[in-house]
Amino acid sequence: MEKHLLYKLYSTYYTELFLYLYSLCHDHELAEDMTQEAFLKAIMSLPDDHSNVRAWFYMVGRNQLFNALAKQNRTELKADIEDYEFTCDESILDGLIQNESKKILYEAINHLDKTKREILCMQYFSGFSQKEIAAMLHMTTENVRVQAHRGKKLLKDYMEEKGV
Repeated sequence: MEKHLLYKLYSTYYTELFLYLYSLCHDHELAEDMTQEAFLKAIMSLPDDHSNVRAWFYMVGRNQLFNALAKQNRTELKADIEDYEFTCDESILDGLIQNESKKILYEAINHLDKTKREILCMQYFSGFSQKEIAAMLHMTTENVRVQAHRGKKLLKDYMEEKGV
């Protein structure tokens, strides 16, 4: 692959992929490392017939992150990856979230279970269709639609509870 094409792909998708991975782990350094590793692996393993490079970066990045968390859990906590508690650097969080209603929305999203949170982030922040999300998460399109609907209802209930 040509050098200028690699640079263009990296500059186009880096921030977007980083924010997606950060939304999953809330660890700036881990998200940054996994974003860089994802680009390397994705470009080296991109099938010739793959039509959606952006979705490929997301799939590889997600797998990289989960593999890193699983390895970290095996060596540190021996905990299940689904129950892993993430820490959040407040200075980064405060820089990303400007006002109180966005903070409440961020809190509401983090109260969702992993699947609903991931689907809504991919759908609304990354702009993937439900069909693309279903393919990346190995779910049916109908299941993605139901999970997104339930997640939005939970978000609405949480926001109403907080008075927003």
